[in-house]
Amino acid sequence: MASMRYIVRDVDAAIAFYTGHLGFALQQQYGPAMAIITRGDLTLWLAGPPASASKPMPDGRKPEPGGWNRIVLEVSALDGLVTSLRAAGVAFRNDIIAGPGGRQILCDDPSGNCVELFEAG
Repeated sequence: MASMRYIVRDVDAAIAFYTGHLGFALQQQYGPAMAIITRGDLTLWLAGPPASASKPMPDGRKPEPGGWNRIVLEVSALDGLVTSLRAAGVAFRNDIIAGPGGRQILCDDPSGNCVELFEAG
């Protein structure tokens, strides 16, 4: 099992996105500060503004959502999933692209964290 942490602007919005659209299940929530969600062997920790993980570093840098590091979710029927996510207003960074191992597309969670949807092929 792997665990990752994403810094999010709104824990409730992040929970709704991941559980409502990407098949995660809520395991535990600590109010607006943090939630733990799971999908298969992946555990994702969602850290909101009140979480200790969101506090500034000693040098003043502040953890924030976004960037290009991402979780990769292996999916089937990528085209249908993308269609339903677009209809729900999910933002995408690109269109579906094909590579030697399959097809992928990048979407953003409500805080701008990147999620790669990958269909082997």
